Amino acid sequence: MPLHDDEMDKRREKREALRKKREAEAKRMKRMLILAAVVLVLCGAGIFALVWKSGGLDAGGESSKPVQSVRETEPPKETVKATSPLQQSTTQVIHINAAGDLNVTDTVVKSGLAVSGYDYSAAFKDVAAVLADADLTVMNFEGNVCGEPYGTETTSAPADLLRDLRNAGVDLLQVANSCSINNGLNGLNATLQAIRAAGIEPLGAYSSANEYRTSKGYTITEVQGVKVAFVAFTKGLGGRGMPAGNEDLVNLLYTDYASTYQKIDTERIETILKNVEAERPDITVAMLHWGSEYNDDISKTQGSIVSLMQKRGVDIIIGTHPHTVQPIVYDQAAGTLVAYSLGDFFGDAERGGTNYSIILNIEITKDSAAGTTKVTGYSYTPIYTVKSGESAGDYAYSRVVRIEKALEAYNCNFLDKVTSTCKASMEKALTRIEERLVMPKDED
Repeated sequence: MPLHDDEMDKRREKREALRKKREAEAKRMKRMLILAAVVLVLCGAGIFALVWKSGGLDAGGESSKPVQSVRETEPPKETVKATSPLQQSTTQVIHINAAGDLNVTDTVVKSGLAVSGYDYSAAFKDVAAVLADADLTVMNFEGNVCGEPYGTETTSAPADLLRDLRNAGVDLLQVANSCSINNGLNGLNATLQAIRAAGIEPLGAYSSANEYRTSKGYTITEVQGVKVAFVAFTKGLGGRGMPAGNEDLVNLLYTDYASTYQKIDTERIETILKNVEAERPDITVAMLHWGSEYNDDISKTQGSIVSLMQKRGVDIIIGTHPHTVQPIVYDQAAGTLVAYSLGDFFGDAERGGTNYSIILNIEITKDSAAGTTKVTGYSYTPIYTVKSGESAGDYAYSRVVRIEKALEAYNCNFLDKVTSTCKASMEKALTRIEERLVMPKDED
């Protein structure tokens, strides 16, 4: 389904205007340098001509030196070539940011409590600049937006949370996950409507069978001349089964999705990816809710899913669900990337390894001349969920911060610095993130 959203278009237009401004400035500087070079050449030639006329002729007007020898000492004239459109760069670079799980819990809901209603802008204030600093930003939303009561028991959140995610820079939310039908099909439908109303595009779930057939199971958009396709799948639905006749409303990885997760739904995966291939996108991103919670093991079926998807044209796989950071595998030659789990972007942060994660930045380069579009690099920003009581300032809510910036604030003794215990935990998190991102070697 093509992605049409006024707010997203405005954001892209703003970025495009900024890039065009930078390109125009670069071209203007290039023209000035060329003009300066031409002026220098002409001035040099003029000075040489004056010297030659004043000192290079005898009293009778005849040259005291052979003409040929004078010409041999003339500096060669430089040819200034104008840059034609055909000589301009054929490459276009875009960036996609990806964050992990946002879990709707009591702690997360309360972090937005305000005098009147809910306001989560302070919770995301420190990471908003990172989230927004990309052409597209994606995240996994583990919850519903279907009214009160809010919190852990219902996994329902106020719509204000979506508004503030959008304001922080999030463009697309994965909805295919364990919480898709926590509040039934009515809850799913209400969630999809709320996400779209906030100016965000939901991924992997549909309000009706007709919507699924119309969308063909994917979302596609164009950014800076690069056509990007998104698909999203989940391993299961929190142990629940889809009501009969509504099996198409959530993209599932397994046919035994309510039990053992051993039988890959190859037919559905291939059908959706064939639909994507027909659109001839430049790059395809798959967001997968897979693996096991609080478990670092990567299953054999996950490996099979990676192989299946890459054969069907998927370039990037962004994983969630384990709630901890897991390895990133980047194949530079093939231009593909698999991030098995990004960890929890925002949650209770109670269990070990769930209080820190990363925001992943993926660089994609389209080379029109070569006819290729690949992942050409990646970087990440380590983040941490600071809970109530972990800040020296008066914070009654949890918030997400950049670890390195928070450590700088601590060392500079800022008023809102974290406690010494939290600082030590952040330092440990930096080390653990680096260790977790590396794929363990096969002992065999």
